[in-house]
Amino acid sequence: MNTYDDGWRPRRVPEARGRAGAPRTPIDYAKVGRSSVRRRARGMTHSEAVAGLEAAEQQAHLDRRDESAFDDGGRRAAEIAEWQRVVQLLAATGGPYDPDADAVVQEELAEDRRRDEAEQQRRQEQQQLADRAEELARLGGAGRLDRSVPTQAGDEAARELLEKNRDYRAAEVDAWLARALADQSGHYADPDARTAAVGLLPVPVRARAALLAALARTGAPIDGDLEFVGRLAQADPAATNALAALLDTVVVANGGAV
Repeated sequence: MNTYDDGWRPRRVPEARGRAGAPRTPIDYAKVGRSSVRRRARGMTHSEAVAGLEAAEQQAHLDRRDESAFDDGGRRAAEIAEWQRVVQLLAATGGPYDPDADAVVQEELAEDRRRDEAEQQRRQEQQQLADRAEELARLGGAGRLDRSVPTQAGDEAARELLEKNRDYRAAEVDAWLARALADQSGHYADPDARTAAVGLLPVPVRARAALLAALARTGAPIDGDLEFVGRLAQADPAATNALAALLDTVVVANGGAV
């Protein structure tokens, strides 16, 4: 039997914490090789860069002759290609070579910055999602996830994270989302959000919302979230939707009342 600690312990996204064992970015040996050439070539004239290229080509030739040479992951080829590019550049400018004035180098650095910023943004969004999931789980576990807590864009992803983590409080979040979708409250007041919910929420949650909304249209007093509706929707979403459609048909046939 599963047991759960009543005291909530916040769980952080592993990448956001930088926990040991988190996936690391593979080393780009070609990039390392290009960076090495640029450092060595700084301040070189055209003739000096030609000498650097010849030395790199000679070393590559020796490596090819040595079958036991260590596989450098493409670094040697990248170094030769970069020496060739620097030589061509200095043939036009005469030198000295300055990586800070090299358009190719600066564009690569700018791309690296854009990539780093995008990765940082991704991690921030991951952490925000985890924080929201923690908040909803805590409220649900304490019995305080009700109409006073408005839904927000992205809450569907938060419930999905709880479900993925097999958090038992995900059931409370499902009931809360279904109630909000039925009431068209919170961010579901926006028709586009309700349309998007079709692809963001599982079928049982949507079926639960449909039946709750249909029951409300009958004018019958609804106390709480009608827990039996959730059981029915979980057991047979298709039958739940059929019952909701039947209730709506009866309401229309009776001029808005059952």
